[in-house]
Amino acid sequence: MPSALPIADPAPADGMLPASAAAGWRERDLGVYVHVPFCRVRCGYCDFNTYTAQEIRGVRQSDYPGQAIAELDLAQRVLGAMARPAATVFFGGGTPTLLPAEALGRMLAGIRDRFGLAPGAEVTTEANPDSVDAAALAQLAEAGFTRVSFGMQSAVPHVLATLDRTHDPERIPLVVQWAREAGLQVSLDLIYGTPGESLEDWAASIDLALAQRPDHLSAYALIVEPGTRLHRDIARGRIAQPDDDLQADMYDLADERLTDAGLAWYEVSNWATDPAHRSRHNLAYWTGQDWWGVGPGAHSHVGGVRWWNVKHPAAYAERIAGGASPAAGRETLDDDARRLERILLGTRIADGLPIEALEQNGRSAVAALIAEGLVDGRTAIDGRVALTRRGRLLADAVVRRLT
Repeated sequence: MPSALPIADPAPADGMLPASAAAGWRERDLGVYVHVPFCRVRCGYCDFNTYTAQEIRGVRQSDYPGQAIAELDLAQRVLGAMARPAATVFFGGGTPTLLPAEALGRMLAGIRDRFGLAPGAEVTTEANPDSVDAAALAQLAEAGFTRVSFGMQSAVPHVLATLDRTHDPERIPLVVQWAREAGLQVSLDLIYGTPGESLEDWAASIDLALAQRPDHLSAYALIVEPGTRLHRDIARGRIAQPDDDLQADMYDLADERLTDAGLAWYEVSNWATDPAHRSRHNLAYWTGQDWWGVGPGAHSHVGGVRWWNVKHPAAYAERIAGGASPAAGRETLDDDARRLERILLGTRIADGLPIEALEQNGRSAVAALIAEGLVDGRTAIDGRVALTRRGRLLADAVVRRLT
């Protein structure tokens, strides 16, 4: 959840959607994202809309569950006949597990009471390894959570220190064990390309992650975001700029090790033991489903209409208390924008993009991309454009040629 919000049209105070948003709604799933904007400390690389206790004086974390539930009431009114059981729910942040497990369970109950949960719904929370214990994880599972995504990031202390991560890597096996004992699926998040991180450091992180036998693993290249402490330190010469070539080698190593361990890639930065353990919530983003984003700075999408909430928790609380929509702005995507997004997102997933979704110039580029080893050669047989490992590394360049 990047901290900067787009500039677009003003959103109506009542939050109501244009009639166009209802077109084809029965063919799409509905997901709910809950943004919990609180962190114990701010990591130096993080550009997300998060706040430490020192940054939100006058805002009480204990009030947040009630505010989120009030936004769910708004969502129920706005969606009207389009309201249907949530196929996926995702609590992200920030650090959702800074709130008590009871509070997260109360917000999940609010979703269940207003929309219901579809049979077999996926319900995930992110967690820092030092923000949960066995009792909290058991309580989350009892409340209806099915999955936890731990922000492991690295197994190497000096890399964690550069990232300003506070947990001890030795805690990873413990929290994974507790999650397993609670009956939760386990995902681990890693970051590669941190300044000062060697290929050997990265291999150690992969090895520790794989030793936990996770159901799912995400590996993201470090991006230096303007405005972050890491960006300032690099600009002042205190820390080196990440090395693009080394990051490419790290991606290659990760994909090779994960594949050998039985985790197959299904999106450029994500691997799972089998299709049942893919993140269905994130797949909903990549395949153009509907979702309602609850909380400060949260983004939503319904039927080609995208909107985003005010960023600061105090401004969000004020809107909610006044009975107004917390939306700060919105945009309605036209056909060209929706087609471009379909290409951009569809090529990122292993299932690929139907070649008929491309216009003629894009179709004409496919043969050359196959010859260059960027697109899988089975495209002509399967009728879908899917990236090779090298193509994943150059995904943005591939998309430009397909559009």
